[in-house]
Amino acid sequence: MVVIGGENMLDVVIANGILVDPEKLVRYPANIGIVDGKIATITQNNLHGVQEFDASGRIVCPGFIDIHGHVDLDEYCGELSLRQGITTTVGGNCGASPLDIDAFFTLQEKNGFIINQAEFIGHSIHLRNSVGAIDPLKPATPEQLSRMEYLVEKGFEDGACGLSLGLGYAPGSSNEEVLRLSRIAARYGRIVAVDTRMLTGTDMYSLVEAISIARQTGARIQISHLVYQYGTGVVDEALAVINRARSDGMDIRFDSGMYTPWATHIGAALFNEDYMETNGWDLKDILVVTGQYNGKRLNQEIYRELRDSAPHTAVVVFTGIEEEIYLALNHPFAMPSTDTGAYAPGEGHPQIAGSFPRYFKKMVTERYQLNLMEAVRKATLLPAETLGLDCKGRLREGMDADVVVFDIHTIADKADFGLPDAPPVGIDYVFVNGRLAIDRGNLVDTHAGKAVRCIKPMYDYQI
Repeated sequence: MVVIGGENMLDVVIANGILVDPEKLVRYPANIGIVDGKIATITQNNLHGVQEFDASGRIVCPGFIDIHGHVDLDEYCGELSLRQGITTTVGGNCGASPLDIDAFFTLQEKNGFIINQAEFIGHSIHLRNSVGAIDPLKPATPEQLSRMEYLVEKGFEDGACGLSLGLGYAPGSSNEEVLRLSRIAARYGRIVAVDTRMLTGTDMYSLVEAISIARQTGARIQISHLVYQYGTGVVDEALAVINRARSDGMDIRFDSGMYTPWATHIGAALFNEDYMETNGWDLKDILVVTGQYNGKRLNQEIYRELRDSAPHTAVVVFTGIEEEIYLALNHPFAMPSTDTGAYAPGEGHPQIAGSFPRYFKKMVTERYQLNLMEAVRKATLLPAETLGLDCKGRLREGMDADVVVFDIHTIADKADFGLPDAPPVGIDYVFVNGRLAIDRGNLVDTHAGKAVRCIKPMYDYQI
């Protein structure tokens, strides 16, 4: 029994597990005691608590942090993330976020949520639209940019963890627009997540442009879903560009998923006819995954109808080279991500339910691309450090008790196109802030998640 403050206070005990410590990169047998949502003790001594869970033969590690998602308080999307072992999601990516970050967090703080959620302030869609920069092919005016600067700064004051740029969705964004907003992120010590402004599937200038943001502003940069951007035969070149920038002293990191087909909405500028022709995308290579045409490939008739009448319809573009997934995620500053979004049951991309189990299955147990400790580090500690989340991504006394218990031998994704929300297998328990949320596939608690406001600077910024 652990005695804390003179009283026996353990709420939860996770016993007999194989703990993976992503800070020390070691694994060892031990028991975890949890009190008031925090890890109170880690010991090989016997523990007793109000709730006790046997993790014999199972891996016990920090809850996974999905650094690139679009959950944004959608309950079903959050549930699919939780079932993967994700305890913290980061929304507002690709330049699309709520405009009022404080109201977003206040709602979660009032009602709770199924998982923890941090949020970027997004530039390229809602923020531009809110100031009148509605045409994605035109730069913002000086007056519009000044208003955006105010809103971005307010977003940071309210707890946004960074700035997200979806330059592919607003290809008309000016360099001045991007750099002035990124300088605010640098001043606040927040990261800039960049969905790069690709012109073609092999365009490396877009990556150089993203890195130039770091070079000109001092901001830390996270490249969004690298394989979706460069997984067409140029990932090795992209990694070389990133490595050179890092050797020059810039902090460049990236996230990447476990698939090459990628999803977005049909109304995006990416699907303008001239853009599609430049990229060599055939309509038959694009699958509709929401709405009345769910499961159908595009043809001219469906393409024009959706572009005109249902631009928010989600589609998946089948492109890319599978081997580049593994090449990218081997990089020491790569983080697995889902790029998940809100879909109705039976709709969407299998990344919404399968990404993290697929990551461990493919990278650790099938292909031996990563050892278990490194795989856990990339899914927990690295995103926590990237965002400055000091109490997450770690197995240590005093840390938030976000914990996943899983079987490394059986963890696997079951989702696929046609069955995009099929739940994974091999995950025994998921705890969010010390509360049992998943019990062997059963959803137990849907309000354990907390708002994750990033308030303090991550480092001292110098111009």
